[in-house]
Amino acid sequence: MGIVKAICISEQKGVEKHPIPVGHFVENYGLEGDAHAGNWHRQISLLSYDKVEAFNQRGADVKDGDFGENLVVEGVDFRSLPVGTTLYCGGVVLEMTQIGKECHSHCAIHKRMGDCIMPREGVFAKVMKGGDIYPGDELRIELPKAERPFQAAVIVLSDKGSRGERVDESGPAVKEVLEGQGYEVVEILVIPDEPELLKKNLVRLSDSRQVDVVFTSGGTGFSMRDQTPEATLAVADRNAPGIAEAIRHGSMQITSRAMLSRGVSVIRKKTLIINLPGSPKAVRESLDFILGDLPHGIKILRGTDGECARRD
Repeated sequence: MGIVKAICISEQKGVEKHPIPVGHFVENYGLEGDAHAGNWHRQISLLSYDKVEAFNQRGADVKDGDFGENLVVEGVDFRSLPVGTTLYCGGVVLEMTQIGKECHSHCAIHKRMGDCIMPREGVFAKVMKGGDIYPGDELRIELPKAERPFQAAVIVLSDKGSRGERVDESGPAVKEVLEGQGYEVVEILVIPDEPELLKKNLVRLSDSRQVDVVFTSGGTGFSMRDQTPEATLAVADRNAPGIAEAIRHGSMQITSRAMLSRGVSVIRKKTLIINLPGSPKAVRESLDFILGDLPHGIKILRGTDGECARRD
């Protein structure tokens, strides 16, 4: 349980938020009157009152809303909760979608203090059910259910696609196959073949959005621009080579040129990252080779399933 200390909004982006006496939360939109509301995954931002108080003891002198947070809640360490946590308050239902955020430009607080807690302590949520929240309301926490749908993200590596010179078909192909298997696809990105940009998004999707699996498409060949495997390995905590081997083995039954694929499969924290080929046809074939057994591995990473030994 936590206690809501303040509800804050800003009518335009780029300015500090200010407290309001009651927050009107709109389903799948956000907080009424707030510039950050909309049809996306970061509709509501939340911050621990206790973390703010500890920061103020260092001489920060920040007020409610100064960090850009919508809800300030006492008694909850949001940073310790996993994505997918459900928050209940005053009839409103929120679902956590992201932990922390990238700080693109240092705010006035960071310039004054040399630090800002929002990028690492703040979390974001979407509104699953609307209603009103008042200061003093209790906020109840429910951890994610073990059998919730798997969440996936797709990153397509394509210089021409990222410039709008070619319509991407691989991303929609991955989405169609995954949703047919019950996955929830939370993001599809089309980015140029730039290793640093790919690494940045792989880290964000694994650490902040905490998706179960990230599929990349493209950039696995012999061209000098094909750097997807190297970028993937650079952010990995552990290798999971069997998945990439299964894709190559299955693809070799279709074309011997599959031996030229350099795709890898790895684990970062609790997220699988799997490189797929670039063509829509090869993407569908590759997914067919692995999706049958992938849920067992994802559940092990989630901690909801155990390793099993084969019995002869």
